[in-house]
Amino acid sequence: MREELERIKQQALEAMQAAQDIAALDAVRVRVLGKKGELTAVLKQMGKLSAEERPVMGQLANTVRAELEAELETRKTELEANALEARLAAEAVDVTIPGKEISMGHQHPMNKVLQEVKEIFIGMGYTIVDGPEVEEAAYNFTRLNIEEGHPSRDRSDTFYFDDDDSVLLRTQTSPIQIRVMENQQPPIRILAPGRVFRKDEADATHSPMFHQIEGLVVDEGITMGDLKGALETLIKRLYGEDAVVRFRPHHFPFTEPSCEVDMQCFKCHGTGEVAGQVCSTCHGEGWIELLGAGMVHPKVLEGCGIDSKKYSGFAFGIGLERMAMGRLRFNDLRLIFDNDIRFLSQF
Repeated sequence: MREELERIKQQALEAMQAAQDIAALDAVRVRVLGKKGELTAVLKQMGKLSAEERPVMGQLANTVRAELEAELETRKTELEANALEARLAAEAVDVTIPGKEISMGHQHPMNKVLQEVKEIFIGMGYTIVDGPEVEEAAYNFTRLNIEEGHPSRDRSDTFYFDDDDSVLLRTQTSPIQIRVMENQQPPIRILAPGRVFRKDEADATHSPMFHQIEGLVVDEGITMGDLKGALETLIKRLYGEDAVVRFRPHHFPFTEPSCEVDMQCFKCHGTGEVAGQVCSTCHGEGWIELLGAGMVHPKVLEGCGIDSKKYSGFAFGIGLERMAMGRLRFNDLRLIFDNDIRFLSQF
């Protein structure tokens, strides 16, 4: 038995020195000192020894166990130190290497144009106002002189929340004008930007969700000339003094008289064609519709408690995406919503 204990000890010590990691070392521990290990198997044979040999072999076996356990701890400490050293070497940072360049973000191109528009109108004395996107039909239609049966109130054009068509996603930011006029007496000069929602097909110039900027001025002596001056100032400031603009008579229920304002197409320059093909931006028209405008209908003023005999006003509504297309010279509105970094990074 003495020889067997010595053999187990020597083989275990060699195996511990050969172990290259903690897992291999633990496997040696289990094989030699575990409940079913080699040393345990030898100790189970103690009963076969004589009374004189039993204490001697027991003491020898305990000495072997103690030596092996001490060597296990020593070797474990060595392996943990080696592992830590290897990890530190692998994770070392060379502080002399140049750092990675961090790409700085910037405003979305549409927001850039919105900020430009805001600054232009703030410079003319306007105040920026906001309102709810979920709106009552009374504010979105009725109080704007849009009667029942008007095409814009149809379910094919508008997103309603209930069966009686009384609550909807606003189709314009005009309701903000009503909310301001019913709570504030003239003079009024406001700009109301925000998201609006209509059941428009998504193509190069339409989207079911888009952004609108509406303006309202109410004061004594306001005329169509004031409206034209404000819009020409906006367009010239945004697109340059050489921008070609036209005003066309039109009809809107909430303004009288009314007009639409177009800008000459920046892609085909009014010809309607590009390289012999129909211009995809203006669809061959040569002009891009920018906005609708007009003098506030007296009925709308009176409905908000404003004396239409004393005060007059003008209002306009601009599609922000279309203004951005002209300002930044791209021809597909959908690019604004695609979030393609290759497009956005150009601005």
